[in-house]
Amino acid sequence: MADISATPRTRTRSLPQAQKLARVVRRRIQRLQLPDGAFFMTEAQLATRYRVSRTVAREAVSQLKALGLLESRKRKGLLVRRPDPLSLFSTSLPSLATSPDDWQELAQLRYALEVGAIELAVRNATSDQIKRLEVIERQLEAAIAANVNSPEAARLDMQFHAWILHMTGSRLIAGMQQVLEQFFRIAPRAPQTPASAQRITWEHRELFLAIRDRDVERARLMIRMQFQSTLAAGSASSATRRKVRSRTCQ
Repeated sequence: MADISATPRTRTRSLPQAQKLARVVRRRIQRLQLPDGAFFMTEAQLATRYRVSRTVAREAVSQLKALGLLESRKRKGLLVRRPDPLSLFSTSLPSLATSPDDWQELAQLRYALEVGAIELAVRNATSDQIKRLEVIERQLEAAIAANVNSPEAARLDMQFHAWILHMTGSRLIAGMQQVLEQFFRIAPRAPQTPASAQRITWEHRELFLAIRDRDVERARLMIRMQFQSTLAAGSASSATRRKVRSRTCQ
């Protein structure tokens, strides 16, 4: 019989009992490497084993179920589940996009994702996938020429980048982009000028050509260039907001 109050990590002592128990159970599942669908124990057994009330055990189980680590089955008890990280990310993301600073954080996450994934895309893309990317790039070029600030141009831009991540062959990488895409569709966008329209068209064309030529370094340079202006604008805006808040608090 274990006692969660005797956990060796001092950092857990200040946690609520249910949260502490959830952490202990999570570590136990990881340590035992229990497979998906394996029986863990019943809620009553959990309370008895760790010397906590049924209320505490129930709350800990609720937390682990929310993470996708446990599932309750009638007349069976608690089953171990393999959580889907994309589902967890999709569920938690709305609470992370509530302010302009949050949008900047998400833009930086998207930047890190795409720059980090570009090598995989270049190396793993099939000939048919590269042909499809060219089709999207040509459609984007036409949409930008018609109206760089149109919803169609924004949609094709997201489709272009989503397809690049799809070419990595990684479900997690492509899935992360799909989750982020839902939020960038409604993110505030600065209006583009005719000069910036030419730059955007050129950047996308050069990125496509770099991928087609299997040139990792050139592709990485172009993906960084595409995000540079967006990140710079976001950083300047965040700095301005921090100055305003600082003056207000003085």
